[in-house]
Amino acid sequence: MIAFRRWLGYDEPGDGAVTRAVDELVRDPNTDFLIGSSDGEPAGICQLRYRLCVWTGADDCWLEDLYVRDEARGSGMGRALVDAAFARARARGCRRIDLDVNEQNPEALAFYERMGFDLEPKAPGRTFYIARRLDDGPR
Repeated sequence: MIAFRRWLGYDEPGDGAVTRAVDELVRDPNTDFLIGSSDGEPAGICQLRYRLCVWTGADDCWLEDLYVRDEARGSGMGRALVDAAFARARARGCRRIDLDVNEQNPEALAFYERMGFDLEPKAPGRTFYIARRLDDGPR
């Protein structure tokens, strides 16, 4: 996760804060981390979060983070991690999986579309991911 933060170009939260958060999330029954390795070394990670949906009566799966190190890109690791995420979500009884992706990252958009994600899964109208900061902490 620290490598992903660096890849995104952020310095914050600091390494210790990321490590503490991951340590806590690993113990959370509503979070899964899937790790991909290359030559025995971690080279990719997928973080999944689960939450009950009132509209389906089942958990939804939020693919919160997917990261593959540069040297492992193009190896199929991203596809393998997302396929594993689908399997994990199905095993938990999830009825859907969603995520957010930056529109200025066309490679990621194309990847997720190849994996079967739809930019507009709900009709009518467009669906937007919106957020609001609640503190003055790192963005």
